[in-house]
Amino acid sequence: MVPSNFGYSLRECGHHFRRNWTTVLGAVVTIFLSLFIIGLFVVATVLVDSMLGGVEDQVTIQAFISDDADQTAVDAYRETIEGWDNVESVEYKTKDQALEEFRTSMSNRNAADAVTALDGENPLPASLVIRMVDPSQVQSTAERIMSDPDFASICDDPENPAGDVQYGQGTVERLFSVSVYIRIAAAALVALLTFVAFVFINNTIRLAITARRREIGIMRLVGASNGFIRGPFIMEGTIEAILGALLAIAALAAGVHTLLPALAENLSFLSFEIPPMTLYLTYASLLGIGVLIGLFGSAIAMGRYLKV
Repeated sequence: MVPSNFGYSLRECGHHFRRNWTTVLGAVVTIFLSLFIIGLFVVATVLVDSMLGGVEDQVTIQAFISDDADQTAVDAYRETIEGWDNVESVEYKTKDQALEEFRTSMSNRNAADAVTALDGENPLPASLVIRMVDPSQVQSTAERIMSDPDFASICDDPENPAGDVQYGQGTVERLFSVSVYIRIAAAALVALLTFVAFVFINNTIRLAITARRREIGIMRLVGASNGFIRGPFIMEGTIEAILGALLAIAALAAGVHTLLPALAENLSFLSFEIPPMTLYLTYASLLGIGVLIGLFGSAIAMGRYLKV
């Protein structure tokens, strides 16, 4: 389509919308539903990633230290670990700090009963709490500590150093597996729904071309250029896609601003915060996908069925 026939293309597009409003409505609704579900899944993926990221940030390695370990050796080993790649920080937690953490992590009644039952004894060991730069590498770092002879010399059980290193082995592995599957599923669903919307636009334009085949033949006989003939169809596909995208953005924005605050109020222990820039990028991406669907769907339909 060339700028010289923009007005003609727009008028023809309006005439076709009035004559075949049911077909146009079907195309707009399909694109709206496809893009809305894409946007919904993107937002859900961002929320799940945020929740998983919060849990991942809490993934630590606890290396338990013997009560008889020399404090100088413990401090030296802590400095050694701090120099490892992917280690963000190493905190030394004393026996008293471990007991206080145990007390605060339980309900008041249970904590009081448990502390009373200890009869003044503190069976909890001191430990090194190691935080990762990349939590997904926690297993390799834990295995390195388990096999380190320097750790074996200060650990609580020198005969079994692996038993003194804890990082939620099974839970952490499942957590990272779930996050990978979620990202793969999100990418696959976005690609599938984009393809569905693309096919529907293609079919809508093909039907429009078939319905106007005689008119197109007359235009060719009087010498109309290919660009002049193609213009209304490109305009039609693009407007349908943009309308569907705008409806999807409006519905998604309404859902984000009404549903998420309600969820955050009722599930205060979870985070439902989405950075505004992420939302703006999502809206812009939906509009961009809509425009591309309209342009490429129309172009391919014309290439196959218009034959000009």
